[in-house]
Amino acid sequence: MAGMKALSARGFSFRYPGSAAGVGPLDWSVEEGAFQLLVGDTGSGKTTLLRNCKPAVAPAGERFGVLEAFGQSVDDLDAREAAATVGYVAQSPENQIVCDSVWHELAFGLENLGVGRDEMRRRVAEVAHFFGIEPWFRRAVAELSGGQRQVLTLAGTLAMQPRLLLLDEPTAQLDPVAEKNFLHALFRVNRELGITVVVATHSPEAMAEYATDAVEIREEGASSCLQSVSLSSFGLDARSFSSPPSEAPALTAPPCDRRASSGFRKAPAVSLRDVHVRYARDEAWVLRGCDLDVAGGSVHAVVGGNGSGKSTLLRTVAGVLRSERGTVRNFLSSRQALLPQDPKALFACDTVLEELREWQAGCAYDDAEVQSALGRFGLLACAERHPCDLSGGQQQKLAFAKLALTDPDLLLLDEPTKGLDAPSKLLIGHALRDFARAGGTVVLATHDLSFASLVADAATMLFDGEAVCTEASADFFSGNLFYRPAVDAFARIWREEPSS
Repeated sequence: MAGMKALSARGFSFRYPGSAAGVGPLDWSVEEGAFQLLVGDTGSGKTTLLRNCKPAVAPAGERFGVLEAFGQSVDDLDAREAAATVGYVAQSPENQIVCDSVWHELAFGLENLGVGRDEMRRRVAEVAHFFGIEPWFRRAVAELSGGQRQVLTLAGTLAMQPRLLLLDEPTAQLDPVAEKNFLHALFRVNRELGITVVVATHSPEAMAEYATDAVEIREEGASSCLQSVSLSSFGLDARSFSSPPSEAPALTAPPCDRRASSGFRKAPAVSLRDVHVRYARDEAWVLRGCDLDVAGGSVHAVVGGNGSGKSTLLRTVAGVLRSERGTVRNFLSSRQALLPQDPKALFACDTVLEELREWQAGCAYDDAEVQSALGRFGLLACAERHPCDLSGGQQQKLAFAKLALTDPDLLLLDEPTKGLDAPSKLLIGHALRDFARAGGTVVLATHDLSFASLVADAATMLFDGEAVCTEASADFFSGNLFYRPAVDAFARIWREEPSS
């Protein structure tokens, strides 16, 4: 129907229990067939707004005003109607995946809806083929990389054939090639299948060429509003992989950080030789003959495709996984901290403040340091909130702050900028550079090429279980065909602060 609104909000607002935190009141509309980008600062309410559109994942709290999907209040949708109307892909696939195997996860939602066996098999086969899942169709979910899990959640959601698809930071865990393929697939879902798409993102540059429009959540005192944003403001700095290398400007760190070559050759704090790691004896090696040296007092980025072994490498360095062959020497293992890909794995308390105090006795930091961390990482306003009520970016900052308070010598970080806006990335970037200047060592696994190119001293690429190349960051990113960082919002504000 021409002019049908896929989503419509009128004076809609939401507040978490016992808190002023939430979103709105705001007015919002998404035309049927649109591909809309939803942007805004970390903690502005993007995730909260999207979750309220899907009854099964809507947060507990008070709702006011009107929120409709295709002319019907989302609160009036029963389970079957909701599944066929609104699909939701969470920021962290760990929050959405419920089955042990890939094939069962693809079929799970259809089973719950009572879809017949033959139709179920057809739908599962269609989405598995569409997203190239066949090679890992019968694998255990626990064996998948973060990016593969993200694709799996999208495929499982589309198997239920919703009219509207909501995605929260869907490419945050994807490597550059996988991100491009994912966005092409999402474009086809939108244009060929006619499914309306709304994407909440901190990386609009990569998506601008696919989108039909964009809106931004902005805070206005105690409330918030939605304002239209020109796609050209994102697309000017987007870089297509089809662009010749000469069109992409070289990205280099500020002058004070151009010491990668010397730092790159310092004595290693971590050294791996011929390391072989797998998750079971009858499975393939994840790391095979991996060699790596990480210089003490440096920030070292590890990049590579989804499933290349980046998370496995960090866990092996930390001693969580053991190498079956080869040697792992971690000279800082007695004072190390590991940030997992899902930051919620570090949370065990009822409030943000309690989380930051949890390790206080064992690590001997005082209340003043806790307050300083709350202020530095922009968490003062949510000190009494439950960690699970925070946005994905706020959870990321909380987890980082919690680890930083332990005063480690080695930080092992898995996707530390996932879900962060540009100012928050700047905050983490400064923290890592300060940490390295003070003699600390950082190893970070990341798909955020802009961040890695400007913050890291050296970069290593993993492929087929090996570290195929390690170079100073400036050399690595200037000479790479696909791993070329875009000039995004983070790069622009980093360059504006030469003292970073």
